[in-house]
Amino acid sequence: MPGPLEGIRVIEVSAVVSGPLAAMMLADQGADVVKVEPPGFGEIMRIGPIRRGGEASLYLNCNRSKRGIVVDLQQEAGREVVRELVAGADVFIQNWRPGAAERLGLGWDDLQAVNPNLIYCSVSGYGPDGPYAQRRVYDPIIQGLTGHVAIQQSADIPIPDLVRNIVADKASAYTAAQAITAALFARERGAGGQKIDVPMIDASLAFFWPDGMMKQTLTGEGISEGPALYDVYRLWDTADGRIIWFATSDSEYFGLFRAIGHPEWCEDKRFSTIQARTENAEVLGAELLRAIAAHPTKELHRRMIEEDVPAGAVLSLEEVLEDEQLRHNEAILEVEHPAAGPMRMARPAARFHGTPQAPSRLSPQLGEHTEEVLEQLGYDAARIASLRADGVIP
Repeated sequence: MPGPLEGIRVIEVSAVVSGPLAAMMLADQGADVVKVEPPGFGEIMRIGPIRRGGEASLYLNCNRSKRGIVVDLQQEAGREVVRELVAGADVFIQNWRPGAAERLGLGWDDLQAVNPNLIYCSVSGYGPDGPYAQRRVYDPIIQGLTGHVAIQQSADIPIPDLVRNIVADKASAYTAAQAITAALFARERGAGGQKIDVPMIDASLAFFWPDGMMKQTLTGEGISEGPALYDVYRLWDTADGRIIWFATSDSEYFGLFRAIGHPEWCEDKRFSTIQARTENAEVLGAELLRAIAAHPTKELHRRMIEEDVPAGAVLSLEEVLEDEQLRHNEAILEVEHPAAGPMRMARPAARFHGTPQAPSRLSPQLGEHTEEVLEQLGYDAARIASLRADGVIP
């Protein structure tokens, strides 16, 4: 059964993660995504770390379900190939520095003239203009500017740190994919084509804001004080490791007290209500630290689950692969890549029951579909040979 975006054609000229991951989500949902890469080694992530058979794991994780072609966009003949692709496409995605697409003749105005119904998505670090627009930027820089680093610390080690995954890039990718589908929906209702700008700094802040900026949301006088979520998130040391639990209601706290061997705290006036626990948070925290540290992790986890306390283990990356719920959900797919060999990948998370999404193919090898795509455009063998002779395609 086809995915929900079957029949949508996407032309992607982006690199690294923000653009490629957005395009991959559309591809998993059934869109025909044609990824355009430069000659040589292709896009930069192909030469990233952790690789085999000429394929790097981060590239593999952001480019499945696509067709891949190699075209030299520094040559006019290469840019003409892209314009011809765009003429029959629905979506164009790029994440170049502001102004680069315009210099190549592939900006919004250029391509909208080719295809008035085009959805043109531009992902950039800081936006199309402004004081930072021309700065080079990567994920950790955006993390620092949008509050992620400021709260990434524990009470035990109060030193800010980075979120150790590319949260800003991925937030931008999800924002772009959702915006593109919304624009396609609007086009179906008569809005026509349009340009979408997704600044990473804005997407990262929007992703961070709901909980990260709790203390900065209300302005003016009369605001009651209290902890934000980042103030109470923590890992708890057990007798032989660590555990995570999180309780908010009386029933969850009472279950926690029973699980750690202190059912009497359910009646203790210091801890028996939300207000009392808030007023005695420091005392309760110290008592919890001592009590939890007295129990082995597995036994404590079992007792917490039996008491209906939200709790979980701190799994290593290897243990994540064996988690029984993830295995039940078939969330991790095991496949054989023709160049990289056996590999794992995360299954698309959303489950469409009428138009199910699934990876349609593994990430393309460099230039794997160049001739196929050109032939679909109507290029004959002589024209393809001419492009190859001129170095426009390999």
